[in-house]
Amino acid sequence: MWRIEALGQQLATQPLASLREMVPAYTTLTVFYDPACAYEQVAAWLHTGLAACETADAALAAAPQPAVVEIPVCYGGEYGPDLAAVAAHTELAVSEVVARHAAPIYLVHLLGFLPGFPYLGGLDAQLATPRRASPRALVPAGAVGIAGAQTGIYPLASPGGWQLIGRTPLPLFNPAWPEPTRLRAGQQLRFVPISAAEFLALSEHEH
Repeated sequence: MWRIEALGQQLATQPLASLREMVPAYTTLTVFYDPACAYEQVAAWLHTGLAACETADAALAAAPQPAVVEIPVCYGGEYGPDLAAVAAHTELAVSEVVARHAAPIYLVHLLGFLPGFPYLGGLDAQLATPRRASPRALVPAGAVGIAGAQTGIYPLASPGGWQLIGRTPLPLFNPAWPEPTRLRAGQQLRFVPISAAEFLALSEHEH
């Protein structure tokens, strides 16, 4: 993912005239360009970008790492209705599920499904839990869930089948913001457990 992010940044410094959009994903960077442009020209541009990334690898490794984004989460209760089910599936205590979920530094692999929905890498393997057999008709905005070996955050209220273990009071998407999404691919984040009282206080502050 880091190399994909680096390649996207490198290509953006010398964009192809026919470039329309670049979309990063787990292991790919999709480039959309005007089909009137010769493929050979596009390929040469990509190879130049790759070569520049390889030259810069050492410098990138030595550069200061970006700050880790902290996402406060109230786990369990009305905010995490599936926490007990995840604990039962994983044969862990509820407190251990929370501790293991909040321990890693996660990587935002990509945004998708909903505007600003982050697919996060780094979930403790023991927390992997299948999706719900019956999706919910409405999952609240800010819900933090687990589906298989992934964890993520619902930025908007929507139907969904992830196992909901908590909720954050922070909005992740607002079309009125200069940058509509709080998170972006390539960022790192960690979850910070908070109480229900802290959740309500932060909700009032954010909204």
